[in-house]
Amino acid sequence: MTTVAARKAGPREWAGLAVLALPTALLGLDVTVLYLTMPSLAADLAPTGTQVLWIMDAYGFLIAGFLITMGTLGDRIGRRRLLLIGAVAFGLVSIVAACSTSAEMLIATRAALGIAGATLMPSTLALVSNMFADAGQRALAIGIWVTAFAMGMAAGPVVGGLLVEHYWWGAAFLVAVPIVLVLLIAAPLLLPEYRAPGTGRFDLPSVALSLLMILPLIYAMKHFAHEGLDAATVIALVAGIGFLVVFIRRQRRLTDPLVDVSLFAGRTYTAALAVLTIGLIGVGGVMLLVTQYLQLIASLPPLEAGAWMGPPALMMFLAAIATPLIARRIRPGFVVAGTLLISSAGYLLLAQVSTTAEVLPVVLGFGLVYLGLGTIAALGTDLVVGAAPPEKAGAASAMTEMVQELGLAIGVAVLGSLATATYRTEITARLPEGLSSTVVDTVRDSVSGAHSVAGQIQPELLQQAKEAAISGLNLATVVAGAGIVLLAVLAAVVLRHIGRLGSAGYSGPHRE
Repeated sequence: MTTVAARKAGPREWAGLAVLALPTALLGLDVTVLYLTMPSLAADLAPTGTQVLWIMDAYGFLIAGFLITMGTLGDRIGRRRLLLIGAVAFGLVSIVAACSTSAEMLIATRAALGIAGATLMPSTLALVSNMFADAGQRALAIGIWVTAFAMGMAAGPVVGGLLVEHYWWGAAFLVAVPIVLVLLIAAPLLLPEYRAPGTGRFDLPSVALSLLMILPLIYAMKHFAHEGLDAATVIALVAGIGFLVVFIRRQRRLTDPLVDVSLFAGRTYTAALAVLTIGLIGVGGVMLLVTQYLQLIASLPPLEAGAWMGPPALMMFLAAIATPLIARRIRPGFVVAGTLLISSAGYLLLAQVSTTAEVLPVVLGFGLVYLGLGTIAALGTDLVVGAAPPEKAGAASAMTEMVQELGLAIGVAVLGSLATATYRTEITARLPEGLSSTVVDTVRDSVSGAHSVAGQIQPELLQQAKEAAISGLNLATVVAGAGIVLLAVLAAVVLRHIGRLGSAGYSGPHRE
């Protein structure tokens, strides 16, 4: 049997990749851009504590909820077409968000941005898969795509802080407008159109079930992180799992399902998704705790704290670009496993932090954590997308992004709750007599709470609150690091059958 080599991408495709990197970076930026703009925003719109959480979370909730739907929709109506429609919607809603006059209006526009964002993420990744048929080039292109998102997330706090300092909080949303304009001009010239042939009807009940499945699961994780295991967490979790069962049963019966569950029968597809999900659990929780350390424990100014997140993003960039090249000589499973073992050293370094002035070790440790993230995001995503046939690339892309969202949410919930429980245990034992019940409850709640009442407590107690938070960071990173070591072993085992990238044994491409 003769194997026909896949066509190599040329300058047009690489220029198209640069165009696709723009909305990808924009989506990453919008995840974190409000981190340093929230104080200014809160002073203007006066949101309640609950509304602040929804302003931050509505975007991610709706992206996660609509990813599967939009990925499949792009396969049916055209991936470039959906990308352009979503870009126009994202730009227009960003303008409305910048002009919000109430917290309720901003929550609604953040939710709408999430829906628009859900059209962009799978469309960009599916187009990368279409444009780069050669396995080696595709892996490198996906590494660049992953890096664009990470760089956007890293830039978000800095961009938001600079814009608030010189303009007003709404300017953070207007960053999207010029990016959208460039995309609308360049995309028709450089990006191909692709739609899956012979698609049947779009199953609306499956769309509803996917939302009823995903949104409660994400909500349960986020609620657990803030409130612990209460009735709302349990109800949301049970509801999400119940609708998941109904969703899977319906997909198995349909001729044209929203999600082709038969893809999960493939070892590569399922194993790579598992590695992505578990890997993101560690990253999600540690990202929250490191950000907290820089701002609340090391007491860095917001812009400086944001700038310190640049080196980890650079390490993720290096991993995402280098590991596809290394995988041409070493099997991907061993590349992933080896990088995760190196990454575990980052968790160990974070577990050794003991004072409030160890910014460099914290950033170095988090950089090693991001080294592992860059590897699993680049190679894991390529394995999942490549294991699906071309007509299912949009749905497969959406699946990789959904499991990463789920992994991040679980990480924040589990590791964040573990760190919080450690903090509360330690600080409760150190609380002095004579404090009002309100102050006691505030200090016991979190190190952020201790900062908010710093004028009503002794400096020694604030220092003890910081030390208790460091203990929480230590324990959470020990647990996460142990999990990453186990994940490295798992990756070496479940991905061992995959040959070197570009070889006949590489189970990525479904392209002859």
